[in-house]
Amino acid sequence: MKLKVLLRSIKNSVLFLLFLSACNLWGQQKDSTKIKIQSSSVQELKDQLEETFNDPNFNTANWGVMIKSLKTGEILYKKNADKLFIPASNHKLFTTSAALIILGDNFTYDTKLLLNGSIRNGKIAGDLIIKGMGDPTLSSKFIQGGAIKILEEWADSLKAKGINEIFGNIIGDDSAFDNVPLGKGWAHDNEQFWYSAESGALSINDNCIRFFVKPTTVGQLADVSIEPQTNYVNIINNIFTVSPTDDEGISFSRKTGTNEITLTGKIHKNSKVISDYVAITNPTRYFLSLFKDVLEQKGFKLSGELKRINTVTYKIDEDELVVLADHKSMPLRDIVKETNKNSNNFFAEQLFKTIGFIGLNLGSVENGIKACRELFNDMGVNLDNMVFVDGSGLSRLNMVTPRHIINLLSYMYKSESFEPFYNSLSIAGIDGSLSSRMRKTSAENNVHAKPGYNLGVSALSGYVRTHDGEPLVFCMIVNNYLVPSSLATYIQDLVCIRLANFSRN
Repeated sequence: MKLKVLLRSIKNSVLFLLFLSACNLWGQQKDSTKIKIQSSSVQELKDQLEETFNDPNFNTANWGVMIKSLKTGEILYKKNADKLFIPASNHKLFTTSAALIILGDNFTYDTKLLLNGSIRNGKIAGDLIIKGMGDPTLSSKFIQGGAIKILEEWADSLKAKGINEIFGNIIGDDSAFDNVPLGKGWAHDNEQFWYSAESGALSINDNCIRFFVKPTTVGQLADVSIEPQTNYVNIINNIFTVSPTDDEGISFSRKTGTNEITLTGKIHKNSKVISDYVAITNPTRYFLSLFKDVLEQKGFKLSGELKRINTVTYKIDEDELVVLADHKSMPLRDIVKETNKNSNNFFAEQLFKTIGFIGLNLGSVENGIKACRELFNDMGVNLDNMVFVDGSGLSRLNMVTPRHIINLLSYMYKSESFEPFYNSLSIAGIDGSLSSRMRKTSAENNVHAKPGYNLGVSALSGYVRTHDGEPLVFCMIVNNYLVPSSLATYIQDLVCIRLANFSRN
């Protein structure tokens, strides 16, 4: 039924003709390079694009578009190019480009285990301090063996030094960042989801818990386990195993301000294991709790408490601290790949606050903006003519123009940081959030771009080469549509195919 409604909606527009044409081309050849390219003047291209973006399905919406040749500087097409739009995750283009230029693509994070005290007869007389600077990569995405592998290595290194007792506190130094864990304007009812994970200078496992639900016998509670194993969260299991003829579905909720997570729903007896992620609150406490668990599992005797640096009553002289262990992240060029290709909000927030920390000694969105102002001005992006409230684009308060994004992409094309920036973008039909789009077309493995999505928002901005090899930059943002989002992505994909097929000859 939904498919019939969608097809009827498509048939009522010029999109239907474009879509059939594209499908015809896709079906003719799997190798898009063999598709016959039809020459077109710039005016013909403009007329075709104008017709596409005037699709009646988007009468309630607004399109903001700009397409520019990087070879000649010519504007091939524009529509509402200087109007403000909610960019969704296209906002990450600002964060990642600034991070690469300001921090450098070889920049690494360093998380340290420090001693404020002395070691005598296998005992630490004093406090252990974990000092963070915002590393988002202490995660199973990057660490073989899981996020706590680093903590286990730290514990082993203490054992190797003959230490088996700690008479003091375990303190988390998260002072590199401010105490604002969520972005301005983030929806409060999304705080439990992985894509809304809190930021923090001391973070681990993407500040999430992963749970696994396994069926048991019909009528009984399902088996629920979590990773990493910890008592930091309280899991309330209300998921029952049901027969295959019953409805299946599970949901979770986290009580605001706590780490009490309730799982509800049903799982079929023959179902495979279902897993998902839940964001936790208070990342620093989470990190310390996991380290304490590891130390106890390794047989250490602990007598102190877990504390944050801002609750410690004495002043710490860092020059007198002893480095017991540390962990360096992979270089920034790899971190921005995760940020852009997989549209990782947590990574983006960590990066933007890091820019503020390196530039102004405190990681905050406000300091990140201050540290980026001069660079953005050089790009042709006037911060006074846009709204910039977070690093990820999750907030619906962000507003940018298509020209802002085109200016940024054009600047990066000539920048020494272009290669790592370009390589961080999703490749159509190949990887990241574009892996399933534009397959078997001339845009596949050609378009490098950043998609963005939020309720009523769809965006796609990046680079494409025409049939003649001419490099273009494009930005397409639509706000306030009521039709399925698939229609917006159809238009974006078909425009990319049109640009990839365009020839001046």
